[in-house]
Amino acid sequence: MRRNVSTGISAAIKGQSQAYDRSLSLYACKNCDAVRRRPDHDDIRQPFFHDGDRIVHSRAYARYIDKTQVFYLVKNDHITHRVLHVQLVSKIARLIGRSLQLNEDLIEAIALGHDIGHAPYGHDGETYLSKCCVKHGIGGFHHNAQSVWALDRIENLNLTLQALDGILAHNGEAHDFVVRPSPDKSWEVLDEEMARSMSQHEGYSGIMPMTMEGCVVRVADTISYVGRDIEDAITLGLITREEVPADCGEVLGSTNRDIVNNLVVDVIENSYNKDYIALSDEMARGMKALKDFNYRHIYTNSEIKSQSAKIQNMFDMMFDALLDDVRKNGSESRIYVSYAKALDSRRLTKYLDGLSGPEIVRDFIAGMTDDYFNDMFRELFLPAKKARY
Repeated sequence: MRRNVSTGISAAIKGQSQAYDRSLSLYACKNCDAVRRRPDHDDIRQPFFHDGDRIVHSRAYARYIDKTQVFYLVKNDHITHRVLHVQLVSKIARLIGRSLQLNEDLIEAIALGHDIGHAPYGHDGETYLSKCCVKHGIGGFHHNAQSVWALDRIENLNLTLQALDGILAHNGEAHDFVVRPSPDKSWEVLDEEMARSMSQHEGYSGIMPMTMEGCVVRVADTISYVGRDIEDAITLGLITREEVPADCGEVLGSTNRDIVNNLVVDVIENSYNKDYIALSDEMARGMKALKDFNYRHIYTNSEIKSQSAKIQNMFDMMFDALLDDVRKNGSESRIYVSYAKALDSRRLTKYLDGLSGPEIVRDFIAGMTDDYFNDMFRELFLPAKKARY
């Protein structure tokens, strides 16, 4: 049984929330502005704090633990996985938000949920799954849109409009260094942006966050990985620190600690009391150059890509096999049985309503961890020994 606080304490908590809203910047998103699709029960938690809790307690969040960030099929416990990446984004974004007097609870919720929709094997897996989706006529696959879809449709968490919008628009891979919010969005606008994102075959959607908090996470996403990926690549012997371009090192630094510190300070200095989030021209050029270095020497490194063809074949084979299973066996198929274990009948019926077979398969594969993906492939395509005594 859920326990409620007394009327007096509830009033005090409401007063604290109002005081917190008054302490925020003119440009911050206030707790009183939070909007949900459906009315929700009262809670001692503020709405965006509650969003963060719901995300952390979701089944999808638990699967972050074994999802690739950049480096896959590597036996090294010190290499960044997706679960650490989202925590780093949250820490960096909250530091920026605190300095700019923005709503830290909203920032945390967006940061923790922004990569929920990533497929196994990171951005390579996203590319391979997208090709499968295009092949079966359901548009492309984009992890930012899938993150919203997973939290809103599959998990059915009833998150706020502001949190889901920030997740959809996080897209830290985009090269924009002045990020202006696009305010006054509604659920209808979010749904239209979602539909557009999910139908795209490739490319950048251009969707901008509706809040300053969403803008902060968008910039923090890049800050969190650009230096960290260099440290991981050095650990794995793919590059040396001396290979980092000297001009980038002079501006940003050559270690993750210096890169993060210098970029965070620059963002705060160039965004304070502004209605946008920005980097100075010098730091923006330096970060763009460092990202380009990472793409040439890390993300497209032949040592990383040595297993790519095999993994792509695995995606193709698994997608077709699971789709065939759904079409032949319906509610007795692997996917339906798996969802039935995770969702009650009402939620399962609501999730499946109006979805095609390829869309159901897309969601199932997107939710897999790397290990589960490999295990499922073995189960589907490799012979298994049986013990006989």
